[in-house]
Amino acid sequence: MKYSRKQSVQRRHSRIRRKLSGTAERPRLSVFRSNNHIYAQLIDDVAQSTLVSASTVDPDLKKSLSTTGTCDASTKVGELIAKRALDKGLKQVVFDRGGNLYHGRVKALADGARSAGLEF
Repeated sequence: MKYSRKQSVQRRHSRIRRKLSGTAERPRLSVFRSNNHIYAQLIDDVAQSTLVSASTVDPDLKKSLSTTGTCDASTKVGELIAKRALDKGLKQVVFDRGGNLYHGRVKALADGARSAGLEF
């Protein structure tokens, strides 16, 4: 059976999520990538709550971006989520690539978050 691209991403994501879980001390940095935008959030899976979020549709970020579906935009989202996390006192996270390959925009977001001070 041949899976569509979306089904492949969903299967990979469920396989990853079996092993990953975020806590209050070390939340999960979850990444969702669409064709035009990228979204990131820090999630405490124990309390089932989102602690911090950032995306290319954020009003703070959208003004400074010319296009939203690029690696540059993803890097800025990574830096923004790291800044917001550090403001809340969160330094260490578990990276959840959301079933996407660690390549391109997902990698750019991770590198941006790392350069701004997050550890994973």
